[in-house]
Amino acid sequence: MADRCWGGIGNLAHTEQEHGTKNEDEDGIKTKRRPRGRPPGSKNKPKPPIVITKHTPNAFQTHVFEITTATDIAHSISTFAHRCHRGVSILSATGLVADVTLRQPPGVITLHERFEILSLSGAFLPTPSPHGATALTVYLAGGQGRVVGGLVAGPLIAAGPVIVVAASFTNAMTS
Repeated sequence: MADRCWGGIGNLAHTEQEHGTKNEDEDGIKTKRRPRGRPPGSKNKPKPPIVITKHTPNAFQTHVFEITTATDIAHSISTFAHRCHRGVSILSATGLVADVTLRQPPGVITLHERFEILSLSGAFLPTPSPHGATALTVYLAGGQGRVVGGLVAGPLIAAGPVIVVAASFTNAMTS
């Protein structure tokens, strides 16, 4: 036991005289033991993030619109879409509106009260798009817990500053 020495994790190295064996094969050539486990440096290394710095004209672009008081929200966004030749997808909006015309199942109604915007969503498609492909849906909160909503069928007039978050895109069709 005095000839034994520590040879690594869980291995005891013995002297050749103790066991009478040598690290040689039948031809007298010394064999080398293969190491166990993963080779050094082979573990999963963190990969750098992929960053695209090239601007492409067909990419989504985000926009935040501030619509001023007494301005038609739908007309303002529609004008932006036509002027920039891009489609606009409305994601959300906050603010107050008055004089709202909505299309609901019984018909078209016009409300002349002040309402807070709960949800505003819709899209203005780039030209050429089929007529009627553009739609705007709004849900509004009025006084005494009244909630109304539907498709915007006329002007949607801002009763104070209205913030609209939207994304714009170009026509997805290729030529």
